[in-house]
Amino acid sequence: MRKELLIGCGRRREKLMYDQSSPELSQWQGLVTLDINLDHKPDVAHDLTTLPYPFDDNTFDEIHAYEVLEHTGAQGDYKFFFAQWSEFWRIMKPNALFFATVPSWKSVWAWGDPSHTRVVQGASLSFLSQAVYERDVGTTPMSDFRYMYKADFDGVALVENEDTCRFVLRAIKPARIT
Repeated sequence: MRKELLIGCGRRREKLMYDQSSPELSQWQGLVTLDINLDHKPDVAHDLTTLPYPFDDNTFDEIHAYEVLEHTGAQGDYKFFFAQWSEFWRIMKPNALFFATVPSWKSVWAWGDPSHTRVVQGASLSFLSQAVYERDVGTTPMSDFRYMYKADFDGVALVENEDTCRFVLRAIKPARIT
């Protein structure tokens, strides 16, 4: 049975993104909601800045994060950035998809909202792929975090405009770390 996780669900329960090649996935299947605010009536109440997350390894076929990642961590806190993505990877099944929207770094909302603590942009996502490390470390200015980051994702889709960054990542398991 499929399981899908909506983190930072708030009061909304709409599925805003899905694999377009599988129309049957346009509706939630085995939805689990997570939020820090009990007033939102989540299935699981948990603070996304507290690791580990309260789920077993390889639990979810999809994770959805709509306008939530910018509220967790701090800009420049690479240790939390990699720890959080490692935690998402841990609870995702092999080939599971991570769907997300965040404010574009160009948007007034990126830093205009006082609860936003970091910006996540397309360039940030390249640090989540072991294949990109293999290709780019030593030939570009890319910093090498493989000593601490062992998870692995492939970029499936990325759309950035003036207001929003939307992306989809696929969990690669086992990781391709060398």
